[in-house]
Amino acid sequence: MRRTTIDKELNRSRRGYKENKDKKKNNKIKIFFVICFILATLCCWIGLFLLYSPYAGFRDWLITTAMSTMSHQYLATWFYDEETINDCLARNSIEDTSSVTDTDLINIVDYSEENMVYENEYEEAVLKKSSKNNDYKIIEIEGDKYSGYMAVIYEPSRVRVEASKYLGDDGQYLTTISENTGSFVAINAGGFVDEAGDGTGGIPVGITISNGEYLWTDTYTGQGGLIGLNNDDKLVLGKYSVKQTSSLGIRDGVTFGPFLIVNGEPVAMSGNGGWGRSPRTAIAQRQDGIILFLVLDGNRTLGQGATLKDVQEILVNYGAYNAANLDGGTSTSMTVHSSLVNNPTTQSGSHRTRPVATAFILEADESDDGDYSVVEDKVEY
Repeated sequence: MRRTTIDKELNRSRRGYKENKDKKKNNKIKIFFVICFILATLCCWIGLFLLYSPYAGFRDWLITTAMSTMSHQYLATWFYDEETINDCLARNSIEDTSSVTDTDLINIVDYSEENMVYENEYEEAVLKKSSKNNDYKIIEIEGDKYSGYMAVIYEPSRVRVEASKYLGDDGQYLTTISENTGSFVAINAGGFVDEAGDGTGGIPVGITISNGEYLWTDTYTGQGGLIGLNNDDKLVLGKYSVKQTSSLGIRDGVTFGPFLIVNGEPVAMSGNGGWGRSPRTAIAQRQDGIILFLVLDGNRTLGQGATLKDVQEILVNYGAYNAANLDGGTSTSMTVHSSLVNNPTTQSGSHRTRPVATAFILEADESDDGDYSVVEDKVEY
């Protein structure tokens, strides 16, 4: 009898323990869901505040970044009406200039570094050649929302355009183009047809010229126009027809834009320039003939990247006299001796690049057998 009583007490105790345990577990689950609900509500309110508050910074970034793409404009049209979008784009824009470069203003200089006096840190960064080779130097660029590299090219005669072997059908990765050409430095170049973000990189926009050969001659109606080098190794920017490029002696060129600097004058822009924040690629030439290749990275899922204003200001600092924006986003890439040196990202934040139609390259010179380490200088913004 005593044993039976003890067993009953034990069973009752076990049931009580289990009930308390289940109750605590249920309370934890309830607390978890309450916390999740509170966090979700906060996120919704924060999101609504960013989207519709009087502060225009986030709204301008979202609209200009989305509307500058062909495949992600829905990110703006989901949340804003046409009037709001048009108002934002009017406050953030860059002039589609009709100015063309005056090549007589470019005087190619063969610098001797003896007794040179540098005007500022940017001039020193450009003109003080690498101790490791005479062909180029790489400057690391670090900003608040972007990072990247500038290649300083001392011999403009060795800069030319290379295209995908499968132009008209498929593009190629910049690393492949660089390997095929044995280039010292390469960057992605002109735009290409990219309907719904599914383009293969095989069909360039506008005129494409490589070593005097016309590879593509479509009409281009976007901002900018021809970005090319003539037979005097001077960067030429302008809205030109095939006939005009021939009379101008363009040996290598691609098509894209907008132009950022023409004849030493920064192109007028308001706000962030209207293209939002994104990875950027640009090419420029100084008045002394030195060519600048620029790539800037940024994780777009975190609102990072460079605006056109950022790119323009960097190039102005380094003495660019003529400059143009090249294809950006996931296309943005730079190789040094066929190795990718920057960190391309997709719209979703994945770390990868994509095939492109064309590239600007620094042609190899076998007579120079230097050490080609990547970074020589670093400049922070």
